[in-house]
Amino acid sequence: MSLTQDIKDYALDIGYHQVGITSADSFTDHLEEVRSRGAIYDFYVQDPRQFLMGAQPLETMPSARSIISLVWDYSQKAFPSSLLEKVGRIYQARCYDAPPDRINGARYQLLLNFLEKRGCEIGRGIFVPERRAAARAGVATFGKNSFAYAKKIGSFVLLNSIVIDQELEYDPPAYNSRCPIECTACMKACPTGAIYEPLKLDPRRCLAFNAWWTQDGRPGVTSYIPFLIREKMGTRVHGCDICQEVCPNNSARLKARFPSDPFLVQLAKEFTLPKMLEMSDSFYRRTVLPIMYNYLTDKKYLQRNAAIALGNTRNPDHLPVLKRAMKNPEELVRGYAAWALGRIGSGKARAVLESCSKRETSEFVLSEIKAALEN
Repeated sequence: MSLTQDIKDYALDIGYHQVGITSADSFTDHLEEVRSRGAIYDFYVQDPRQFLMGAQPLETMPSARSIISLVWDYSQKAFPSSLLEKVGRIYQARCYDAPPDRINGARYQLLLNFLEKRGCEIGRGIFVPERRAAARAGVATFGKNSFAYAKKIGSFVLLNSIVIDQELEYDPPAYNSRCPIECTACMKACPTGAIYEPLKLDPRRCLAFNAWWTQDGRPGVTSYIPFLIREKMGTRVHGCDICQEVCPNNSARLKARFPSDPFLVQLAKEFTLPKMLEMSDSFYRRTVLPIMYNYLTDKKYLQRNAAIALGNTRNPDHLPVLKRAMKNPEELVRGYAAWALGRIGSGKARAVLESCSKRETSEFVLSEIKAALEN
C-alpha cells in the first residue's frame, strides 16, 4: 500500500472526515489576491508571523513536496441556543487551534506523530492558506461568503494543512463554487456589508474580526471598535455565523437533529454576559477559556465585548453590573461600559455617566462618556 493511502486511511481512522493531497507549489493566486486588496489587509501582510510566507512553502522549507489537507466536520452536535447568540459554532466545538491536551488538538498531534514515524519531515510553523490548500487538494470549494465548503458537509468545517517532504499522489482540485449564480443570501444578511462582492470580504467590517482581532499592539489595528460596528454586534462576543446560517448549502445541516454536547449544555447554564464582564478568575478558567482561548490572550478584550453585548440588550437590569464596570482598573473596560450605559439610555444610566465623568482621568474613557451622554 502506498504512503499516500496509508496517510489517508490513518487520518480517517482517527476522526478526520475528508483528506486531500496537493503539491507544495506556491499559492500565487492567494498572493495576488491579498496584495490586490490594499490597505484592508495590512494587518495580515504586516503580521510578524509572516502569513504570506506560508503561501510559498518552498521558501521556508526547500525540501517541501506535498501538502496534506484535512477536513473535520464540527457541525455534528447540537449547539445550545443561548450560546449561539453569543459564541460562534467553531469555538463552541473547541477545535480551532486546539492545544494538544484537548481532543481536537490531540487528533492533529496523532497525525503528526504518524507522519514522523513514517519518515516524513514536517514543515513546522508554515501558515499555509488553508482554504486555498483545501480547494487545490480537492476537498473543498469556495462559497460567495469566502468560506470553504466541503462536499456533503457545508461550511461548518475545520481545515488543517500539513507540509511534508515526501512526494505523494496528488488529488484533482475543486475550485468551482457550488453557490447558485443568482444567490446573494450571505451578502444581504451580513449586518455590516462586509461581503462587498462575491468571494470578497472586508475583514475590518466583519463582526467576528472586530470581536477578536482588534487588540492593541497588533500591526494595522487597535482595540477600538467603531460605533456602527458595535451596534451590529448584538450579543455576539466571539465569532459570527450569520453568513453561514443563511446559506442554502448549509440548510440541511442546520435542520438536522444532532445529539447534544454535555459539556456545552453545562457551559450554557453558567455562561452569562454579566459574569463575562466581571470576569472572575474562576469564570475565566472554567467557562471562557474552553471555548474562547483563540486569538484573545488578555481578558480585557473579552470584557470589552461583553460590555458591548450588554449595551445592545438595551436592558436596564444590567445597569448595576455596568456601573461596577466603570470602576474597572482597565480603561478599555470602563470606556466600553460607558458606551453600553449610553446605549441603554435611561435616566439612571445618565446619572452614572455624569457621576463617573467627575472622577475619570482617562481621555479615552472621558471621550466615550461624552459620546454616550450626547447620544
